[in-house]
Amino acid sequence: MANKNNSTLFQTLSRLAPQLRPIMWPLIWGFLSALAASAVALAVPQVYRSLVNKALLPGTGTQALWVGAGVVLVLGLLEAALISLRRQFVIVPVTTVETRMRTSFYRHLQNLAVEFHDRWGSGQLLSRAMSDLNFMRRWMAFGAIMLVVTALTVVIGVVLMFSMSWELGLIFLAAAVPISIFGFRFRRSYGRVSRKSQDQAGDLATTVEESVHGIRVLKAFGRGQEALDAFAGQAQELQATEIHKAKSLAVFSLVVTLLPELALGSGLVVGILLVSNGRLDVGALVAFFATAAVVAGPVESMGPLLAMTFAAKTALDRHFEVIDAVTTIEDPAVPVELAAVRGDLEFRGVHFRFPDTPSGTPDLLNGIDLTLHAGETMALVGVTGSGKSALLNLVPRLFDVSSGAVLLDGTDIRLLRLAELRRHVSVAFEDTTLFSHSVRENVLLGAPEQSGESSHLSGDEALERALEVAQAGFAHTLGNGVDTLIGEEGLSLSGGQRQRVALARAIAARPAVLVLDDPLSALDVNTEERVMDRLRVELAGTTTLIVAHRPSTVAMADRVALLQDGRITAVGTHSELLAGNSHYRYVLASLTEEPRDLDTGVDDDLADDFGAESLGTNLPIHKPKGAGA
Repeated sequence: MANKNNSTLFQTLSRLAPQLRPIMWPLIWGFLSALAASAVALAVPQVYRSLVNKALLPGTGTQALWVGAGVVLVLGLLEAALISLRRQFVIVPVTTVETRMRTSFYRHLQNLAVEFHDRWGSGQLLSRAMSDLNFMRRWMAFGAIMLVVTALTVVIGVVLMFSMSWELGLIFLAAAVPISIFGFRFRRSYGRVSRKSQDQAGDLATTVEESVHGIRVLKAFGRGQEALDAFAGQAQELQATEIHKAKSLAVFSLVVTLLPELALGSGLVVGILLVSNGRLDVGALVAFFATAAVVAGPVESMGPLLAMTFAAKTALDRHFEVIDAVTTIEDPAVPVELAAVRGDLEFRGVHFRFPDTPSGTPDLLNGIDLTLHAGETMALVGVTGSGKSALLNLVPRLFDVSSGAVLLDGTDIRLLRLAELRRHVSVAFEDTTLFSHSVRENVLLGAPEQSGESSHLSGDEALERALEVAQAGFAHTLGNGVDTLIGEEGLSLSGGQRQRVALARAIAARPAVLVLDDPLSALDVNTEERVMDRLRVELAGTTTLIVAHRPSTVAMADRVALLQDGRITAVGTHSELLAGNSHYRYVLASLTEEPRDLDTGVDDDLADDFGAESLGTNLPIHKPKGAGA
């Protein structure tokens, strides 16, 4: 989590200026409409004063009374119209600002490096993108305008009250001093508790999201009650914070409501004495208290409006904590264009350490030198935690090298635009991530634009070719075929199905370099062999670097690189390393066959037929060729 922001209210709110500048005139018109509505409300007591002093005199007819009533009615209708105008002026512009800020926030999230997302909980980011900006929109549309209008209404009202009776005005003004002192203290305490509340709400959202994504694990291990207890604890902490907020606001509202009421009570006694002494007429007394009644509403609303403003500052601080995060992986100032990409890949003196690695700890990758020739398939093996996945993540620049360089066709990849680099490099991870869209949309996610020169296949052709190579024909047997929505993160599919869809997505991109982080771990050996055979044919000329956790994967590679102690200690064919490298034999012995994905556990002939896989659970399970009894 980022550090808490210690900026002042003015400093934080001033950062909204670039967003508000394009809609300044609608906001000004909305403000003027609200101010005019308050002015109209303050004009009504002056009508009362005239009525009392003139229409109620002995012998006066009813005409003045009806005229006065008509004026009050017109003023009431005008006030309602002005309030409606205020809303009409500001609603569309502020929702536009909200949308623009939310889109900018999402764009920035996409540009931030993976290391940022590793540190931040998804619920915290979600609450900033949704709840905080939604609150900001409400504050811009109502809170900000009404806070200023309310303050001006109180000032104008007090001036009018002084004009009618300076003695009564002083009594009312005396109540403002303790309110101002208490308001200053309230600002500081409420700001802290508001920040704590919004952070806790973000943590709670993260817990909900993690529990929903991990519901199968919680159910399988019978840990639902433990998860519920932990969630309830967090919810109770948030509840306690919200109660503390509510109590603080209640005390402030008590003060700003009670003191003016006491002032009015005292003013009533003094006012009657002034009238009895002839120093104040009855109309002025009525107008004074009518004005005080109009001012009382804004005074009472000052507490909630201030609370809303402080909460808006907190929401903005939280928003800018993310916006201010530095994008560490960016396009170069002067990018290099690659006319044609062969696929030669080289790691030259590569060092890498995670940003939060304690000082004095050796680099995870400590001088990697490795060359892959265009069209070659190389397996990368090593013990768990040796840095295989980190090495693969350097190729599409999900992470950047700490020193050294990764070269594509002899060009440092940091000199290429990210979009171009990732157009030439395609990735499939072991932990597959699919989106809540159709199979078609997931597979074609990284496919080249059909209008571009890099693609010679139509969308349907690219889809079918990728599904066939990845042995993902089961997609045609789903409810709506390849247009079936697969649910959040693809959890409606089995592990092997998800991996094959993710592999099809990487294949559909038709890259020059294919990076595979053990994407076949959930497949049985027969299906894995078919996939690799098809990959060789379909992606002939594509350089493939694959992290291998199974001997069968290693055996199908052209060459194997052994990662040991942060370095590549041996490179050769599987047979060469098996015969001449003891550490390679040790690593290979530690690689075990993964449990088969049952939806692929059919014999070769049936599995070659699109649609046969949907019957897999009803067919006899065949052991992979060569497997023991």
